[in-house]
Amino acid sequence: MKTLLLLRHGKSAWDDPALDDHDRPLAPRGTRAAGLVGRHLRGRGVRLDLVLCSTARRAADTAALTLAECAPDAPVEHERGLYLCGTPVLLQRLHDAPDSATSLMLVAHNPDMGALANLLVGEGDPPELTALAEKFPTGACAVLLFGVARWRDLEPGSGRLVEFVRPRKLA
Repeated sequence: MKTLLLLRHGKSAWDDPALDDHDRPLAPRGTRAAGLVGRHLRGRGVRLDLVLCSTARRAADTAALTLAECAPDAPVEHERGLYLCGTPVLLQRLHDAPDSATSLMLVAHNPDMGALANLLVGEGDPPELTALAEKFPTGACAVLLFGVARWRDLEPGSGRLVEFVRPRKLA
């Protein structure tokens, strides 16, 4: 069994229009959301063997704040290649993950995260599946389970959506 958490970065700040997109920080709402999601995941007993995170500042900050609440010792790999890279690249990165990691978190951006979640999910609670199909909001985290032993065996429709955590539902 493999557990995959797909975490979209929190709401970003647009205070400085001259700032490069990659360098945009979290807005206060994004900072709050990351803590809420982290505390929720801790309450669910989440354990992470590996975190793969985009190098964009808003993604790295979201990961740091969320992990501080739920998995402070989880190893994090920051990868520039996860920044607005497209769904096929994200899926390939998951396929390349070490099989020793049974629980993995991917922190990246939309529209890639929403597309990846919808590609991988094949079953789950119908209202949650509908919510996931409609929108993957900033700061949200989809928790998926796969009945595989190797990450390279993840296939479209092979995952079960266990939970779709949305910050607004936690506040």
